[in-house]
Amino acid sequence: MKEKKRYVCQQCGSVAVKWMGRCPECGSWNSIVEETVHAPKKSIAEGAKPELIDEVEYSEEERIHTSIAELDRVLGGGIVPGSLVLVGGDPGIGKSTLMLQACGCLSSDKKVLYVSGEESAKQLKLRSSRLGIGGGQLYILAENDINVIEAAARELSPPVAVIDSIQTVYAPEMDSGPGSVSQIREATVRLMKLAKEAGPAVFIVGHVTKEGNLAGPKLLEHMVDCVLYFEGERYHSYRILRAVKNRFGSTNEIGIFEMRDKGLAEVDSPSKYLLSGKLRGVSGSAVACIMEGTRPLLVEVQALVSDSGFNIPRRQTSGLDYNRAMLLVAVLEKRLGYAMGHEDVYINVAGGIKIEEPAADLAAAVAIASSFKNRPVRENMVIIGEVGLAGEVRSAGFMEKRVQEAAKLGFTEAVVPYENIAELKCMNIKKTGVKTVREAVEASLI
Repeated sequence: MKEKKRYVCQQCGSVAVKWMGRCPECGSWNSIVEETVHAPKKSIAEGAKPELIDEVEYSEEERIHTSIAELDRVLGGGIVPGSLVLVGGDPGIGKSTLMLQACGCLSSDKKVLYVSGEESAKQLKLRSSRLGIGGGQLYILAENDINVIEAAARELSPPVAVIDSIQTVYAPEMDSGPGSVSQIREATVRLMKLAKEAGPAVFIVGHVTKEGNLAGPKLLEHMVDCVLYFEGERYHSYRILRAVKNRFGSTNEIGIFEMRDKGLAEVDSPSKYLLSGKLRGVSGSAVACIMEGTRPLLVEVQALVSDSGFNIPRRQTSGLDYNRAMLLVAVLEKRLGYAMGHEDVYINVAGGIKIEEPAADLAAAVAIASSFKNRPVRENMVIIGEVGLAGEVRSAGFMEKRVQEAAKLGFTEAVVPYENIAELKCMNIKKTGVKTVREAVEASLI
């Protein structure tokens, strides 16, 4: 049979009938590469026939616990046997360190296979010694060939296998080089088949491009059972592990780690570290309580309002959605009469946290008003609530959990929506219910 040619974009994975300088799907230049299409073998898998769902035999399998509570939480309670998990993040953020530490914990009572396509066996040994890992059933393999990796995994039959990284793995029978769309797709399909047939939970590590997308085709995220992103600034010590897809658990949970000289350490009280370094008696600072899954987190929202030296004042945000922040500035101008047309406004969420839920609106609005008036917010006060365009303060969910977290960390006052006051009657903290942003500002500022 005559071999066919096709042209595949190495950025988005789209297929074209001829070579083009610019991909019509994603718009990238010089990303289309010619590849050879091999004819598939025509065979019927034994036992591949439809079954009634009630006749399928199964047994409840316990999840595999890694002894890393933050990782288990994000996975939904532990590793599901036979699952395929993708761990993505910027180069150097700590993905390999997290996976190696998890393998070290698991290897104390079960076999674990760690495959590295980027490091030699000696380099892995050096890194594991630095992290204090050794003495268990941790097997390492420095290999890039997917055929060798698959054969080794089937022979060893470990409950957990890690492939670091998917961009370095290749199938020799394919013409394209490692890291191409076709190679990444082929390797992932082979690993998915390995996980479903042989039963090990397979973790594949993938790098993120400068645009923030996972290197390789977007199809990769649809093929796996769980997608974890490891976030954080490379030159800051704290890291956040977030699930963006999870077939076996919630996608709202996060895990927080601190990078130390001996590897990654779990942060037991994230709220405490997010508020560390907060100055007292300074204007433009307010504390909010957000929910990340089932976990309440206290975060400091900072604002700086200063005279602008330009005709068009600057508006800049970090950690808070820009459009949401501009909405709050407009509400303060319209409903409270603050003249900020010639003021620069800068908003920052301390600790590198990105806030998406609207319950932090009120704290951000109070922080802006505090900086504009140059009046600090009352000490040990937490501010929670959503702000509407009419200047009203709307209720927020999980209010009891939020206020309990604040009380546990020593906060003595809470400004909350008036509708939420009823559910907080028995709590040992002073509560102030507000209906409008004006009432919240008057109750919060000294």
